[in-house]
Amino acid sequence: MTVAVVLFTSDLRVHDHPPLRAALAWADEVVPLFVRDPGVHAAGFDAPNRSAFLADCLADLDASLRRCGGRLVVRKGPVVQEVCAVAAECEATEVHLAAGVTGYAHRREQQLRDALSGQGVALHVHDSVITAVAPGAVTPAGNDHFAVFTPYFRRWSQERLRDVCPAPRVVHVPDAVRGEPLPSREELSGISPGLPTGGEAPGRDRFSRWVRSGLSDYEDRHDDLAGDATSRLSPYLHFGALSPVELVQRARERGGPGAEAFVRQLCWRDFHHQVLAARPDASHQDYRTRHDRWRTEDEAAEDIAAWRDGHTGYPVVDAAMRQLRHEGWMHNRARLLAASFLAKTLYVDWRIGARHFLDLLVDGDIVNNQLNWQWVAGTGTDTRPHRVLNPVVQGKRFDAAGGYVRRWVPELRDVADARIHEPWRLLERERARLEYPQPLIDLGEGLARFKHARGRD
Repeated sequence: MTVAVVLFTSDLRVHDHPPLRAALAWADEVVPLFVRDPGVHAAGFDAPNRSAFLADCLADLDASLRRCGGRLVVRKGPVVQEVCAVAAECEATEVHLAAGVTGYAHRREQQLRDALSGQGVALHVHDSVITAVAPGAVTPAGNDHFAVFTPYFRRWSQERLRDVCPAPRVVHVPDAVRGEPLPSREELSGISPGLPTGGEAPGRDRFSRWVRSGLSDYEDRHDDLAGDATSRLSPYLHFGALSPVELVQRARERGGPGAEAFVRQLCWRDFHHQVLAARPDASHQDYRTRHDRWRTEDEAAEDIAAWRDGHTGYPVVDAAMRQLRHEGWMHNRARLLAASFLAKTLYVDWRIGARHFLDLLVDGDIVNNQLNWQWVAGTGTDTRPHRVLNPVVQGKRFDAAGGYVRRWVPELRDVADARIHEPWRLLERERARLEYPQPLIDLGEGLARFKHARGRD
């Protein structure tokens, strides 16, 4: 009787799961294992929104496995210790898992390999599970990764993706292996009231409905703040409840400008993964330093608090921050505007903003969150590092009628479209009726300070 262990990490699904398929093809019995790592808590990454969504994903994964005759085994403790213990209990000779890109994932893989080899157990690490194209699969001449998106996208688009794996029909799990009860979101507090339900089944349902109703218009509408026309699939991709390979292939089968634009966004995700795989320190250090003398948390405490609470006086920024607190999610264009305002108008260290996003975002991860913040702050891969996004101009462009602002900043619901993004221009008697703050800073003053700090007077 041959036994294998499949360690689930950021790949909580049964459809298109190469480690699970490989284990089932080789072994008579398979242990689907998820380890609740105390290191995640110690690092502060188990924010309530992500913990709740994770609990949903694990329950859904367990239900899918039970329909195949199996079950999910959940253990709690150091990952290497628990994997080795499970392998010993069921006399497994192979362990399968998806490749990761963070420094933590690399250390985990090496520690697992060393520990398991001492038990005579082989570790198999599978690429293209968490990403569509594996980091390092395409590289430019003379470098280990692409630092600019467009040439990466051209090469990435030429790659032949692996075939999509079908979900298993039968999974036999050894009876002797025991786990702890599944976590539940009901055990948690501090969850955003508008947080969506996690899991592969809800994710696949959302994607199927969006393909029918939203994909064709995606190119024209993905920046429309009020229209809310994005896929909202990022939480499911973050937890691996959906396969990026399957999403790319299904979008390409559909075809059209909307599908092409959606695939390009999935490529951005892979782009960031290959950057961080090559430069793990970019999770906390400038990818390309500009020697910024950022305002610290102490120096900018009041401004940072106003930004976090959605009381900057700039409607589109405040709407974005309030959406984040309510939903644990934020529109892609709104993320850029909120981040640019903090980093380049208030000139606050991007790491402070990135940490706040990680505290609330259900899709918050070290790869995309940190590198998108660096892109906005001008320390990342943006080829125009001094780019500043004006929240008034951007608001008028992407929320022309003010629907997004009115949804999240009800104090301004009666303000006319022409003034919705500049309420300070109302007559004094009209302003007096608003329970809404004056702007924290004049945009011209903020831009001047930013240019001066970077030596671009």
